[in-house]
Amino acid sequence: MRNLLKGAFYMMLAIALISCSDDEEYVEPILDVTTNNIAGEWCLESWNDAPLAEGSYVYISFERADRTYTLYQNVDSAPARTLTGRYYINTDMELGAVIRGDYDFGVGEWTHRYVVKDLTAKSMTWIAKDNPDDVSVYVRCEIPEQVK
Repeated sequence: MRNLLKGAFYMMLAIALISCSDDEEYVEPILDVTTNNIAGEWCLESWNDAPLAEGSYVYISFERADRTYTLYQNVDSAPARTLTGRYYINTDMELGAVIRGDYDFGVGEWTHRYVVKDLTAKSMTWIAKDNPDDVSVYVRCEIPEQVK
């Protein structure tokens, strides 16, 4: 009986060791697109499968509680500029989560509404709802103080 229990123990140990293979790659879990999950600071890593030009940047900070954002960018203007406003997340039955926003609390709307895909704790992809070739990839970051 003792040898049987000992053998069963070693067999369970062997199975446990085999099932803990290092070959499996960790995959970030996909999160629901909510104000809580996108809250924080993000950096535009690529746009249409290309990195931003040297020295260019787009940073965005989302506030969860009041659904406001602050956008810092220098890609379409000679001095860098800061834009603020509100953002909204809606669900499209076919496309999933869609984010849209307005500038300066109602002065104008974003050019596009974006389908948010593959949101993880570290990255997210935005695809323009009216132009699926317009793809932006954002990664979590800390916005540099000199940009703020």
